[in-house]
Amino acid sequence: MTKSPKRHIAILGSTGSIGTQAVDVVKAHADQFQVEVLTTNNNAELLIQQAIDLQPNVVVICNEDRYNQVFSALDPLGIKVYAGASAIASVVQMDSIDMVLTAMVGYAGLLPTIKAIEAGKSIALANKETLVVAGELITQLAASKGVNIYPVDSEHSAIFQCLVGEFHNPIEKIILTASGGPFRGKDRAFLAGVTKAQALKHPNWTMGAKITIDSATLMNKGLEVIEAKWLFGLSPDQVEVIVHPQSIIHSLVQFEDGSLKAQMGLPDMRLPIQFALGYPNRLRSDFPRFNFLDYPALTFEQPDLKTFRNLQLAFDALDRAGNAPCIINAANEVAVDAFLHDRLGFLDISDVIESCLVTVPFVQNPTYDDYVTTDKETRRIADERIKTLV
Repeated sequence: MTKSPKRHIAILGSTGSIGTQAVDVVKAHADQFQVEVLTTNNNAELLIQQAIDLQPNVVVICNEDRYNQVFSALDPLGIKVYAGASAIASVVQMDSIDMVLTAMVGYAGLLPTIKAIEAGKSIALANKETLVVAGELITQLAASKGVNIYPVDSEHSAIFQCLVGEFHNPIEKIILTASGGPFRGKDRAFLAGVTKAQALKHPNWTMGAKITIDSATLMNKGLEVIEAKWLFGLSPDQVEVIVHPQSIIHSLVQFEDGSLKAQMGLPDMRLPIQFALGYPNRLRSDFPRFNFLDYPALTFEQPDLKTFRNLQLAFDALDRAGNAPCIINAANEVAVDAFLHDRLGFLDISDVIESCLVTVPFVQNPTYDDYVTTDKETRRIADERIKTLV
């Protein structure tokens, strides 16, 4: 059998939680992948080490103050070094790249993803905010360019895996599973006093700070609901959320005959990363294997939308459509950052998001420029709202 040529990839956000695990996957399959580009926002030390290990063509450090440090370490190795966010949007268009893994956090991932799609690159999407903010624009652009988007989120990867071989069969609905986060079952009186340290202790997954807080508020699941609508071409009423504390069933698809397909496994983000990077092939791994006897009971419950209002706000934004998802994403990013810097209470996060959803001008059919304007205006209004709550 003829061996497939190496897939040349760019890892955007290589020093974050998803990025570092993607680097692990690449190292384990050096015969399958060649890294062309690595980028980070600020972690110069880890970027340098990754570049020494993987020998990419290019690295980008967004923080221009760290450029000299990275340049002096990597230029002698023949690795090109660029700085600034605009450089990322440029390097993803390089001819040598086959696939771009977008693992940047938040709104910052939108423009590089657009530029990569315009250049015809396959996308391994770990930056859910891209589809939350501009789902219609992204999916239409990908279709026009013939670009495939492979989901990396464990839930969306699960849906995608369930659909392989079923793409001709209509979906009745999809069911996204949620762990419930560290505060599952708690009431609002308890949540009013939770600390940053408590919120950063997720029971099942090890993730970056922003997504961990999103999981604690259930906003992460809300963003995934919006992302799923665009990834799989669904209407809002075809997306359901169920709390599954063990995080073994990663999500399910129900077809028109009533049959359900589920994808299961231990919580390990390397698996969906590897599936996206290697698709259509499943690559061998030494990841821990699931044992049913270790999990004699798998349980399920309805999410508490009154206590964890962010999930309801995400459903509301999805129903409203237009730039409403862009509003909740920007407001959430500002509010979570304020919470992480002890400037906002846990329950106040939802208040800030709801306030922005009501206040920021609504645009029914937004262009890219409208998204940029909406994001900027939402962040301004969110900052003002936070000042009144301090």
